[in-house]
Amino acid sequence: MSRADLEKQPYDVAGMFDSIAKRYDLTNDVAALGQVRMWRAEMVESLDVEAGDTVLDLAAGTGTSTTAIARTGAQVVAADFSLGMMAEGRRRGAPVPFVGADAQHLPFGDDSFDAAVISFGLRNVHEPKLALAEMARVVKPGGRVVVCEFSTPSSRIVRTVYEKYLLRAVPALARRVATSADAYDYLAESILEWPDQESLRAWFMDAGLGRAQFRNLTGGIVALHRGVVPHI
Repeated sequence: MSRADLEKQPYDVAGMFDSIAKRYDLTNDVAALGQVRMWRAEMVESLDVEAGDTVLDLAAGTGTSTTAIARTGAQVVAADFSLGMMAEGRRRGAPVPFVGADAQHLPFGDDSFDAAVISFGLRNVHEPKLALAEMARVVKPGGRVVVCEFSTPSSRIVRTVYEKYLLRAVPALARRVATSADAYDYLAESILEWPDQESLRAWFMDAGLGRAQFRNLTGGIVALHRGVVPHI
């Protein structure tokens, strides 16, 4: 397939993820140098959920993050636009329900969940601001909206090294491990094109989310953002 461009047309992005579903988690673990589990644990903690809470895991892929959230005792729904990723998650036996969903037009009613999260997926949505607004819509007042996403390293030196790693090492690694190196060219570029931490925080506020804040992980290579749906 040809590499998806940065316009992020929904069906192009979905098809790209379909094509790399079987080795996506493995490639990510290798490319992230073993940091993924730590990032995922921090994400689960930031949701601040209890047993019985309802959680939407958007862009859930094969359900690895959804499964981690479910271990808290929460009732979690894995939603994704890629049928291939969800099929792979079901094949592996992920113990969560999968629902096909467009992040820009979620098939859930208002105030359906106690929390919603999207991990490493918001930058792949055609209209990410609309996805944030939709997440806020389906979460109850007082509930949390969390975004875990690649971001801008706080150190200029780290940023320079990181950019070279993304553009050279990640695609080269993907050619050895993944089924589509072109997809990882796109993913690397999408990370570099993504807004920085303060810009994403402003998006949270534009979506009407209160107490918007972020915390850098691994020197800002990843940032964990959280906002609260206000009581009317």
